[in-house]
Amino acid sequence: MNIVITKEDLEKINFYLNKVVSSSLAQSVLLIDRSGQLIAQYGNTMDIDVLSLAALTAANFGATAEIARILGEEEFTLLFHKGKNENVYFTALGEHVILVTLFNDKTSLGLIRLRINQIAEDLLKILKNIFDSNREFSFQPPEHHS
Repeated sequence: MNIVITKEDLEKINFYLNKVVSSSLAQSVLLIDRSGQLIAQYGNTMDIDVLSLAALTAANFGATAEIARILGEEEFTLLFHKGKNENVYFTALGEHVILVTLFNDKTSLGLIRLRINQIAEDLLKILKNIFDSNREFSFQPPEHHS
């Protein structure tokens, strides 16, 4: 799905991503769509290949959706991977978007979840407006008359 994000929308999104990073000590936050396209990122992504991370995150959510279906769940809306030093927390925001939060052991999963829960509703409103307005303006090819 291709979406168009205005500069104003991106500024609003970045305001909330900044809130998560600055209030939780997360290293960075990525916002991706379910197809794996990067929408926005905020914070220090170091030497991470964020485009590959976005694509793999979408694939991970796709696989997890199948696991949920097999177990009789509608969906698992959050995932957490803990490493020796680095952690990643994935949160589904609505049906189109995944928020990826990268953090280390200087902060806790509980604080990350709290900060995301505090901004999720406002961020969802912005995203809903973006996706709804893009549907309204979707391109319809002209019909060919032979």
